[in-house]
Amino acid sequence: MTTYGLLIFDDAEELDFVGPWEVFTVSSMLRNGVDTAVLICEKSGPVRCSKGMRVLPDHTFGDHPPLDVLLVPGGRGARETEPHNPVVTDWIAKIAGQVSWVSSVCTGAVLIHAAGPARGRRVATHWGYQDALEARGDVTVVRDARYVVDGNLITSQGVSAGIDSALWLVGRLHGRDHARAVRRYIQYEPAPPYLADEPTTN
Repeated sequence: MTTYGLLIFDDAEELDFVGPWEVFTVSSMLRNGVDTAVLICEKSGPVRCSKGMRVLPDHTFGDHPPLDVLLVPGGRGARETEPHNPVVTDWIAKIAGQVSWVSSVCTGAVLIHAAGPARGRRVATHWGYQDALEARGDVTVVRDARYVVDGNLITSQGVSAGIDSALWLVGRLHGRDHARAVRRYIQYEPAPPYLADEPTTN
């Protein structure tokens, strides 16, 4: 049994946690429901996400179950607000020491850097914030990979890259064939519509 805890907060980027949520919950479904995914927030009230989606957490910092995986999304809250919230950063630091895997999506890397788990590690983040994260020091930003695995830390670039890293993780936990089954179920076969019409350069 694997328990996935996805942190949410005001101004979190929706797909940063909803994409991995889909991967984790489909993974559980294909494993006969033995795994659990929960949304965790500092407080119990609704969260207003980056694009306006309102989400209710399942648990707060004080009542969530033991976790195997912690996922931290990006968004304006991750890079501007929550790094200065010691309740959140202290909780991330504590939980990071208890889980098997810590993951971030997009500028969630900024928040886990502020909390500690990303320091001294190789990380990925959204292309628009790579320089800003690197300027914080004690971190190596990898600029040419959609996700990066450094020990038990998985970080990914912006938004949709979180699905890639989540699929890698369920493959690591439950096998490549299982991850392929999850990918097939969610029909995740990226084919960007504005790629084929771009002129090639020779």
